Amino acid sequence: MPTSPTVLVIGAGISGLACAHFLRERGVAVHVLEASDRPGGLIRSAEQGEFRFELGPQSFLSAEPLSQLIQELGIQDQLLTADSRAPRYLLRNGQLVRAPMSPLGLLRTPLFGARTKWRLITEIFRRAHPPEDDESVASFIRRKFGDDLLKSTVEPMVSGIYAGDPQRLSLRAAFPEVHRFEREYGSVLRGAMKSRGKPGSMPRPALCSFRDGMETLPRALSHSLGAALSYNASAESLRRSKSDGHAAFEIHFTAGSASELLSPLAVVLATPCEVAARLLSDLDARFADAFAAIEYAPVAVVSAGYPETAFSGPTRGFGFLVPRSEGLRMLGTVWNSSMFPGRAPEGHVAVATYAGGATDPEICSWPDEKLAELICGELARVMQIDAPPVALRVQRYARALPQYNLGHGKILERLAQLAANQPGLFFAGNYWGGPSIGACVKQAQTAAAAVSNYLTSIGELTSAAPSSAPN
Repeated sequence: MPTSPTVLVIGAGISGLACAHFLRERGVAVHVLEASDRPGGLIRSAEQGEFRFELGPQSFLSAEPLSQLIQELGIQDQLLTADSRAPRYLLRNGQLVRAPMSPLGLLRTPLFGARTKWRLITEIFRRAHPPEDDESVASFIRRKFGDDLLKSTVEPMVSGIYAGDPQRLSLRAAFPEVHRFEREYGSVLRGAMKSRGKPGSMPRPALCSFRDGMETLPRALSHSLGAALSYNASAESLRRSKSDGHAAFEIHFTAGSASELLSPLAVVLATPCEVAARLLSDLDARFADAFAAIEYAPVAVVSAGYPETAFSGPTRGFGFLVPRSEGLRMLGTVWNSSMFPGRAPEGHVAVATYAGGATDPEICSWPDEKLAELICGELARVMQIDAPPVALRVQRYARALPQYNLGHGKILERLAQLAANQPGLFFAGNYWGGPSIGACVKQAQTAAAAVSNYLTSIGELTSAAPSSAPN
């Protein structure tokens, strides 16, 4: 390990790994510390017999700069792409109903009534009256389309993306494009149509994974970084090397039984909020209050494999989401073996079911056996399964996803203000630009550009691309 890398990245989740990659592309000497023994954070693939389970995110969207990163790592030949035409389902009165994928499908769907359909169709013609204050997703949907759409479609979608509560989730923070469309164009539909029709607009991204599982991406980044990544290295404290607030940092960390010190010129904290708050307590105690305001939702993932003959219901498609009004504890199920090959042996089906989230956190504290029994029972009723699973794995995350709740934008503004008083301090993580893998990579690239701009400003780097990233 170098005694004093120019930049130290703390945390080897996808944000930290991608940020280090982009920094190296800019010619910056960087080192990454990871407290655990593996890369990737929540991205985790596991073999169970002949089944391949994803214990975290099941897929990603092929948007930039993630697609370019995959090319740079040389793993594009391992990409798998799901069929975009495959059906998606929502549970309605105990039955799986296809989600509408076209205007005609919207008119025919039994998921919501005629009044809701009329409000969807005529939204482009109605004058918008958005509130000045931060608005929840639930408030926005009720105002624009009514309670029917919220409960049947948007609520389960929000649970699937953010594990969140639409009554508390901020529209501006969680769905900034939707918020912008209404503000700029007076209509969400008009804004979406104009955005898609702009010259140079990107094609609709595809849902992707890798032949050997999602963990292929962090493993490739880890391999690329080589000796610039240290595992089982836990940062214990972060201080300035001098009291003037403008000198290099001192980071004390433990590696095994040894305690070591690094003195980088810049630090990127790519850790969960509670770790960042602890490390920054000596620099400015106000960081802790800001980070504490960001809530996390717990999530449990129950991965199961079944014989294909056990199913009477559909197994082809992306999977299904469950509205809270259905009275089940499961949030939704992804049909992995239908989306991507190599997830289950011949004649079998692999699925991953999510539970918990902001609307049902208590279930994540259940013992594995009790949790699996409940989820597999609900799954059997919904998908008409008449046999027990032949492979089963329960994975839980007490702090899975940060919640982009009302006021989240102001929290990030506060963190940026505090960081501005600490030259050389930067953040990367799923609480900045979105929780998806693509959003994390995009924000990591922006953070790397901000770091290189800072190094240029203090004469430590000859040139850097401009950036608007928070520092």
